[in-house]
Amino acid sequence: MSQARGYAEDRAPQATVVITTKNRRQDTLNAVQSAFAQTVPVEVLVIDDGSTDGTAEAIQQAFPQARVDRCEQSRGYIVQRNRGVAMASAPIVFSLDDDAVFSTSRVVEQTLAEFDHPRVGAVAIPHIDVHLPPVRRPVCRSPDGLCAVPMYVGCAHALRRDLFLHLGGYREFFFHQGEEMDYCLRMLCAGYITRLGRADPIHHFVSPKRDNQRIVVYGVRNILLYSWYNVPMPYLPVRMLGSVINLTRYHCLKNPHPIWMLKGLWAVPRAILSLPQRRAPVPRVIYRLDRHLARRGAVPLSEFESILPPLQQGSKARA
Repeated sequence: MSQARGYAEDRAPQATVVITTKNRRQDTLNAVQSAFAQTVPVEVLVIDDGSTDGTAEAIQQAFPQARVDRCEQSRGYIVQRNRGVAMASAPIVFSLDDDAVFSTSRVVEQTLAEFDHPRVGAVAIPHIDVHLPPVRRPVCRSPDGLCAVPMYVGCAHALRRDLFLHLGGYREFFFHQGEEMDYCLRMLCAGYITRLGRADPIHHFVSPKRDNQRIVVYGVRNILLYSWYNVPMPYLPVRMLGSVINLTRYHCLKNPHPIWMLKGLWAVPRAILSLPQRRAPVPRVIYRLDRHLARRGAVPLSEFESILPPLQQGSKARA
């Protein structure tokens, strides 16, 4: 079922806010409310991934101006995010988790202004995990404020819709987690960066309704699948071995879930043998640049733009 467009007909939306949800009715209502409170007109598109708690009906009743698309069967949030971007009508799409809110009414307006350079394919919006200990965030030390980061997080980013569709969107075989870093690497191959945003933050209230076993299993699986499909030789063996060592340390010592970790490791060869996706490593120069961004945290575009490939939008790109 779909609802009418989430904006006034005489005010075309400057952005589409896509919220994918499943069985988080009150959290989703809070997210939608914060989206409609923005200072610029936005289209709000809620993708209900098979909720059974009346989420879709509650959104339609409270916010009749929102678009609601409900799937009877759950297909996973990566599939639904791809659908959301395809269904969006605005050129810039904001992805907001159902347990997150825009902290102020200016987040969308501020972030839209950061798509002011042709190399910017996505913006990593600042975010705060409200119920978790604070973490150190990268800082842009460029005079023009234009710095690249290796990736964005799913709960706080905006991206160019046309580029996303051109590159084929997220690889759906990841199913749960890992799709962001894969897409950001493919953007880099096409000459586009993920910009470090400077807008007001998104507040992320990590929901207690989480399947921790699924998070661990797919987290382990997808870290290794990301390397298998993207990392060029001769870096692949070292990257795979290092990932296994780091995952073992984390899930056996720091946050012990060894059985779940082993399930994730076992899922890797099965996925490689069963999935139709073939290994397509990125150019070595792009891989080295991506690792450089990961080590530095945030790097001014002026320091590496000369080694980026020409912008590939409108031509055949890696998908």
